[in-house]
Amino acid sequence: MKLIIDSVEQTLTTVEGELESTQGLYTKAAFEALSRLWLTAGWSVGYYLNFSWFGHAVVQIPEDLIRLQEVVYRLRPDVIVEAGYYRGGGLMLYATLFQALGRGRVIGIDLHTPLADRQAIQEHFLAHRITLIAGNSTSPHVVGRLGELIVPGEVVLVILDSSHTKDHVRCELELYSRFVTSGSYVIVADGLMRDLTGVPGGRPEWEYDNPLAAIEEFLRAHPEFEQVQPPWPFRDSQLTENVTHWPGGWLRRRM
Repeated sequence: MKLIIDSVEQTLTTVEGELESTQGLYTKAAFEALSRLWLTAGWSVGYYLNFSWFGHAVVQIPEDLIRLQEVVYRLRPDVIVEAGYYRGGGLMLYATLFQALGRGRVIGIDLHTPLADRQAIQEHFLAHRITLIAGNSTSPHVVGRLGELIVPGEVVLVILDSSHTKDHVRCELELYSRFVTSGSYVIVADGLMRDLTGVPGGRPEWEYDNPLAAIEEFLRAHPEFEQVQPPWPFRDSQLTENVTHWPGGWLRRRM
């Protein structure tokens, strides 16, 4: 798709094949089209790599973290499980939220955490709210250890952010969805991959080998989950969609 921005006439024209459409530059439709372009361009130049939380790199864009914070505040989970915490910034974010709420703990799972980052997490003043499990997120040992750490009756939210291949995410969804409690979510990160096939740094196979493909298969087999964006607690504009690296990634357990 081609986008033509005319800041003088204040229009945005989209051209796809023989179809051409023009709308006002300062409209909801234009904002959404430009946001999709901004997301792919930002991914290509590594925009998401430039943020940290409490001294640890957090490999996400700010809007996804703010939206996640809204859900944590409303849901008040007892446990957040993050598969693929990498350098630990996400763990620190969840731990600070739990510290502020006076409850909750975080379980981080990763196979390739740099040693210095792992040591820094374990020595951090929020370490009492964090438990680390080393290993592949789909291995029986790791899943078994996780089961030992979760107490029956606890409210659990799961974030899947390790390998983003379709097969791996599909396997994770089967293994980790059983820990998600009614009304809570399993969040699948980086469905944006599907839109990056033509972007510098992207790969052609991401068109079909991506987290969204895994989600589609999982939902067909699991009617107890629904794909739904959490409501915004404040919405004073006409906008309705998140600007996100996690499109379609919020899966809520209905029962």
